[in-house]
Amino acid sequence: MSQTAAAISAKAPNPNTTAYKILFIIGLVHLLNDSIQAVIPAMFPILEKSMGLSFTQLGMIAFSLNIVSSILQPVIGMATDKKPRPFALPLGLTSTMFGVLGLAFASSFELVILSVLFIGLGSAVFHPEGSRVAYMAAGSRRGLAQSIYQVGGNSGQALAPLITALILVPLGQFGAIWFTFVAAIAVALLVYIATWYTRKLNFEKIAARTRQATTKINKGISKNVKMALILILFLIFARSWYISGMTNFYAFYAIDKYGLSIKEAQLFLFAFLVAGAFGTFFGGPLADRFGKKKIIFLSMIATAPLSVIIPFMPLPVAIFLLTISGFILMSSFSVTVVYAQELVPGKIGTMAGLTVGLTFGMGAVGSVGLGYLADMIGLPMMIIFVGFLPLLGILTVFLPTDRELAEWNS
Repeated sequence: MSQTAAAISAKAPNPNTTAYKILFIIGLVHLLNDSIQAVIPAMFPILEKSMGLSFTQLGMIAFSLNIVSSILQPVIGMATDKKPRPFALPLGLTSTMFGVLGLAFASSFELVILSVLFIGLGSAVFHPEGSRVAYMAAGSRRGLAQSIYQVGGNSGQALAPLITALILVPLGQFGAIWFTFVAAIAVALLVYIATWYTRKLNFEKIAARTRQATTKINKGISKNVKMALILILFLIFARSWYISGMTNFYAFYAIDKYGLSIKEAQLFLFAFLVAGAFGTFFGGPLADRFGKKKIIFLSMIATAPLSVIIPFMPLPVAIFLLTISGFILMSSFSVTVVYAQELVPGKIGTMAGLTVGLTFGMGAVGSVGLGYLADMIGLPMMIIFVGFLPLLGILTVFLPTDRELAEWNS
């Protein structure tokens, strides 16, 4: 090793050290970013009344938001795997800021669609690069690091019912303008993150590892890895369809079945989302200890009996079961990201884009499909139908174990 290389190596941070400060900041920005995205479904009851939109049109709004993110996230992830771009993070949130501003003033269905496309673009840039930052800051605790990062996003999504109850119900659509300030704060924090990210990339040791991992992947992905990747993505799809049905349409179901107001129904849904955020946080450390495959399997199979009976329960029981199911199901959220990243090492951004981006994408497809289904067969039957989706978690038994993953990568 040359003297220059030795000097750089000596200055490089210990790769096994977890950078908690960076993790908490990127987790906070994830909360801010996803709370902005949460404004969209949170506005559904408002837009349904003010513009007279159908369930299908509401599904199209969710589709427009999520499909841009789902298509671009893997593309951006692949591009940044080849050449990381730290300052793409604040630029992405700037696009989101303009989208929220447009949403506050949108006077038609078409302008709402245009505004959410800008928000979707910002999300597409943020998520794969944010996941890469979490990976770089993880040290030896990848499950915990992804949990800190992902719990920020899920906490932001959980704010949707409160956003509706405290801001959008009293202020209406124009209340969305307050989130331009949220986006501005996120941009400022991401400038700090991008500076740290740039310094991290300057260490030759980190750059060398990235080149070695990329060379390994370019030799080809084995058939076993491809099949496992397809299966983990399918399980993510099933989970995202269920969550899409609950977050986008369960409020309407609760209003109709239990006679709740919009505000009360949003608080009802808040329990599901907050429990999911807690589940996301605990899932990563549990996976670090007991194995990723086990947590993925248990999160879906244990949810299934609860999700099936929730639509038939009285209000107190339903809210209790909804809370428990949210915690259990979302305990695998960060775990599936880490699983995919370890399944295809060296493609951190690409795997984050696929697992998180396609989650939004399949949620988008699910929003349109479930909205159409609700218009066709009725909202109660659609809610009953989605309750059976977690049963597909039984397919987890066909995934390779954590030990097999380690052997494939050795």
